[in-house]
Amino acid sequence: MYESTRGNLSEQTASQAITLGMVPGGGLFVPSTLPALNWQDLQGLTYRDIAQHVMTPYLPEFSQDVLSEIVNVYADGTFDGPNPAPLISVGNFGVLELWHGPTAAFKDMALQVLPNLMKVSLSSVEQNSDVLILVATSGDTGKAALEGFKNRDGMHIVVFYPEGGVSAVQERQMTTTEGTNTHVVAVKGNFDECQAAVKRVFALDSLKAQLQEKHLIFSSANSINWGRLLPQVVYYYWAYLQAVEQGKVTPGSKMNVVVPTGNFGNLLAAYYAKRMGLPIGQIISASNKNNVLVDFFSTGVYQSQRAFFQTISPSMDILVSSNFERFLYEMSGRDAQKIRSWYDSSNQGTFTVDPDTLKQCQDTVYAGWSDEDETLETISRSYNAYQYVFDPHTAVGMKVYEDYLATTEDQTFTVIASTASPFKFSSNVLTALQGKQESLRGEWVALDDLTKLTGWKIPLGLQGLNKKPAKTVEVCEADGIEEVLQRMFI
Repeated sequence: MYESTRGNLSEQTASQAITLGMVPGGGLFVPSTLPALNWQDLQGLTYRDIAQHVMTPYLPEFSQDVLSEIVNVYADGTFDGPNPAPLISVGNFGVLELWHGPTAAFKDMALQVLPNLMKVSLSSVEQNSDVLILVATSGDTGKAALEGFKNRDGMHIVVFYPEGGVSAVQERQMTTTEGTNTHVVAVKGNFDECQAAVKRVFALDSLKAQLQEKHLIFSSANSINWGRLLPQVVYYYWAYLQAVEQGKVTPGSKMNVVVPTGNFGNLLAAYYAKRMGLPIGQIISASNKNNVLVDFFSTGVYQSQRAFFQTISPSMDILVSSNFERFLYEMSGRDAQKIRSWYDSSNQGTFTVDPDTLKQCQDTVYAGWSDEDETLETISRSYNAYQYVFDPHTAVGMKVYEDYLATTEDQTFTVIASTASPFKFSSNVLTALQGKQESLRGEWVALDDLTKLTGWKIPLGLQGLNKKPAKTVEVCEADGIEEVLQRMFI
């Protein structure tokens, strides 16, 4: 069963939690208990079979046959090889490449599964309505969600992204998505304003009633939805198993994990894997210049009312990390009253946690950040040292890992979660590698230049993007989302 982080809703089944997406009155669903799963029982299994083992205890009403069919996406050619998340040995650490899906970002690992989880959940709760998926994206989730949900019967998806706040490739990926049920809207403002506006729409009872008359119900494909977060737990087990198989980790000994962090879902998945018994040592959170989380782990004060920076790692340009609420729920001993008080709207995005909760947070996660120059320099230095190309998000993780090593001298084998292909950000990567501004030549020239320079192949999903027909993008103010949805569906 699933409970609300704010204690404001009775326990729900997995199907109910996935269908709703987020708690209607505010708050997020978390599993009432975290099952234990011995990694040794998974040795020798394929990724799809491990996915089934990890997800089964969280989805009790899903039959094994149904779940087997859902996770088959990891073995049916959707990903660009037999291993959907290879652990690459780089120097004395490992890079877990999570970008071998159709949109070249880690979001594919979960968003190729979520639509079928949602379809089964809808039928399980005997919901005869179509579902309207609303997604706020800082860059990668949007395309991955559009790709997962396109042309799905009984499902419609609208993606909202900050106008001018995503890379040229990310925007083009979204606007060229096929499917009669897919819609893309640019929102004036930054990602936090975009995300807050979408959350407000979820809570509008009048709009929900209008949609219900049209046999439509809301849900989400962001990582606020448990069905999006759960598949992400799988790849940490996969990383550990590969590290053991490659002789990087002695069976049973610990592995550290570095996660480039925006909305905190990817890191939270590592935490849940650790809670389930996976031998993870230190979890390292890596932020860019929008370093609200680093300040929190230092002071215990979450201060989202601050300067917002547009950076070369746009998927991390976030000040309100939605999944952090789940993390604080766990760190506070699952104290829903504390979560309610911290996330009360009267606080206007600023709160201070108690000393015990802060100590628990600090004992669980090491947090660091990298500025723009450091990120570019890390891309260059890492390529020269290892002939490995980091995208600007994974490079943030690399820089923070280097800082962690210098501070702690911890020699535990460490895996850096690589969240996107460098080709999604070719201009900035080329600027780092060649020491000159490449963006003036255009993003599409940069794709070809990067492959010529490195010998790496352009991911299939990024090839020919500039030649594909694009949807017309509607532009609206943050407070105009309700009106856009009414125009589209009512």
